[in-house]
Amino acid sequence: MPGSVHESVLDAIGATPLIRLRRVTEGLAPTIYVKAEWQNAGGSVKDRAALWMVRAAERSGALGPGGVIVEGTSGNTGIGLALVGGFLGYRTLIVVPDTTAAEKIAALRAYGADVVLTPGGLRRDDPRHVINLAARIAQETPGGWLADQYGNPANPRAHHDTTAPEIWEQTGGRVTCFVAGIGTGGTLSGTGAALKERGPVRVVGVDPVTSAYGGGDGSPYYVEAIGHYRHPDTVDDPWPANWDRSVADEIVRVDDRTTMHTARRLAREEGLLLGGSSATAVAGALVAARDLGPDDVVVAIAPDSGRAYLSKYFDDGWLRRLGFLDEPDADVPGPLVGDLPVVAVPVVRASWTVGRARAALAGTPGPAPVTHDRPDGAAAPSEILGAVRAADLDGLPDGDPVRHHVRPEPPSLGAGEGVEDARTRLDGADAAWLVRDGRVAGLVTRAAIGLAPSD
Repeated sequence: MPGSVHESVLDAIGATPLIRLRRVTEGLAPTIYVKAEWQNAGGSVKDRAALWMVRAAERSGALGPGGVIVEGTSGNTGIGLALVGGFLGYRTLIVVPDTTAAEKIAALRAYGADVVLTPGGLRRDDPRHVINLAARIAQETPGGWLADQYGNPANPRAHHDTTAPEIWEQTGGRVTCFVAGIGTGGTLSGTGAALKERGPVRVVGVDPVTSAYGGGDGSPYYVEAIGHYRHPDTVDDPWPANWDRSVADEIVRVDDRTTMHTARRLAREEGLLLGGSSATAVAGALVAARDLGPDDVVVAIAPDSGRAYLSKYFDDGWLRRLGFLDEPDADVPGPLVGDLPVVAVPVVRASWTVGRARAALAGTPGPAPVTHDRPDGAAAPSEILGAVRAADLDGLPDGDPVRHHVRPEPPSLGAGEGVEDARTRLDGADAAWLVRDGRVAGLVTRAAIGLAPSD
């Protein structure tokens, strides 16, 4: 049967298919589908919100001829806005954190968007924060219009009016469980509310395990385009206006390792090359499905394709460096770094005094990571400010802030890397931090890999 014929690229937004999962669902009773949102014209679910937001701004007069579309995003909303804006004749200026996948930044530029990079992981009140910087640029740019995906009601409205009716029709009204990740909140809030208007549908939100939506401490995680990162020094960081918590009946938390391995399984077993937020949603759907029966129909939103993350979740080297992949590397002979003796080290908080840090470091060989405050005491590489040794603190006043005395951080080694990698990385260094599942798990010394002490 021939496919649809569209009069413009904008008509190719929406009407995405459902695809049934067959192999990763083994042992589960319900039927589980993914909503293939990567088949939208711009490659993600965000195309729907982008089109609805731009059209609403045109109707209200907020965006007029010669206007400039401005947005802060992790990439996909920006791509959708660049596609829609370019077709309609608007200039698009997109602010993204520097942690965004290179593929998405390249796609933004390919669509003609002006891209402004800003540091990721900033406090919400920092003027360089992606949302604040985009708002300032929109205000200072003649004809500038801020799309504001986190607060623009056209975002959830797009899903209320299109995504939910499609799912209802595609399942013949048999859908009993809807699953979606939580980012801006628009997809889950809009779709979930509209499905509940039609019938008794259970709505499950899926969140990275450290994200604040699901009760985590808000610390960094490695999945893009999902969750709520909350800087540890942030005092006031309200939920996005588009996140309606009352719509979700349950929130399932998924750790980074599960997401990475689910993404790889989907590609290899289902033939679906999906992005991290899609894999997180599928992993959450598999959890939610455990308590469901054969008459249940589960639909999970798969926001985008894995093609935008080939340099991350599907790159063995990237996964090994962060300790997410434990498979041996045929090109690097020898045991894995994770198999070596590891020295446990304390994590020093930047807010500690020298006296407190000195006590924590007593008897500890080598450096300890100095990082932002975290309730669970762990440290992700992206949080580390530097390193400190007990010897660095000798003779300093006890009340001095320890953050004033950090030195450059040592190299790091993923638990899945080989000993030959370790020897290369430790050239000129006394020790390296062992990273497992994206967190500092201890210290690998030169002696552990048979090297003499560094000069």
